[in-house]
Amino acid sequence: MQKSDFYFELPPELIAQTPLKSRERSRLLVMDKNTGALAHHHFYELPTLLSEGDCLVLNDSRVLPARLIGKQGDGSSNSSIEVVLLRDVVKLGDGSSASSIVNKTRNGSLSYWECLTKPGKKTKPGAKIVFGDGELTATVKDVTNSGTRIIEFEYDGIFMEVLERLGKMPLPPYIHEELKDAERYQTVYSKKVGSAAAPTAGLHFTEELLDEISSKGVDIRYVTLHVGLGTFRPVKTDNIEDHDMHAEYFIITKETAEAINRTKERGKKVIAVGTTSCRVLESCSDEAGEVHAFSGFTDIFIYPGYDFKCIDGLITNFHLPESTLIMLVSALAGRENTLKAYNAAIKEKYRFFSFGDACFIV
Repeated sequence: MQKSDFYFELPPELIAQTPLKSRERSRLLVMDKNTGALAHHHFYELPTLLSEGDCLVLNDSRVLPARLIGKQGDGSSNSSIEVVLLRDVVKLGDGSSASSIVNKTRNGSLSYWECLTKPGKKTKPGAKIVFGDGELTATVKDVTNSGTRIIEFEYDGIFMEVLERLGKMPLPPYIHEELKDAERYQTVYSKKVGSAAAPTAGLHFTEELLDEISSKGVDIRYVTLHVGLGTFRPVKTDNIEDHDMHAEYFIITKETAEAINRTKERGKKVIAVGTTSCRVLESCSDEAGEVHAFSGFTDIFIYPGYDFKCIDGLITNFHLPESTLIMLVSALAGRENTLKAYNAAIKEKYRFFSFGDACFIV
């Protein structure tokens, strides 16, 4: 299939720049994946659309305040450099040379991350960057094949605490307004820090809504997938099968896997909240549809023709044209049904992308 098969025209004014005052007040377009039939709801109605015994699977990854603005050299330069942390290559490891480097300096500690940088011409190997008043410094160590940088950070104390003081939320490039409350780019159930972007389908949930869903007899389970470079990388190949997906780290526990398997054995539905949860479940399901506990990386690329092994439904936001995410949705609901739904959402002025409205495919 061609990348152009997933193109649609989106009026710029429908790209949501800020979150709604109340998370659950977003709109919810419900789509029958078999017939393409559509129904218009609000997200707070979700409990009425779920059945007792269903299993709702959410991604509990928490976004790093991973966007850092620094100065080149010793900090005296007026030249700013933007760095977005993608993943800790020491903690997660991927066989790269940097993943074996762990040590402490006489004055502090070192941490190694794969990062996006801008401008790239100022972040060649050996380049120095200073953040804040010098409490965090960095040296570019290497350039990966995909153009990201491996950067060594030096600091005193605990790296995450330094990052909380100096970092900002790494909002997508199509959002141009400053986020007043950083927690609005976190799900209310986020726990495990490690994502470079939010699993945005979960932004619509409140604790009260989750309680209401649970009280109906729906089993709520959590997996972890740390959203990385794949979120930022467009499909550049005309033939989508030639696209190279970037690997992302995930965890699913034995307890969660067994709970999902029990749901399927009872003939109830497994519903993934977000494409990230979907990718976890499909990555650790065997050909018989049984889910297995696992921790590691997945580079699964789901597009039309894919045979789903685990999920029965998907709650997700509206995605960019020609993105791997709309391709995943099209694999579940069919390309024609998906584009029909998107055109209906545009006609009804749904809000798109990270802070936008949601779609429930079932």
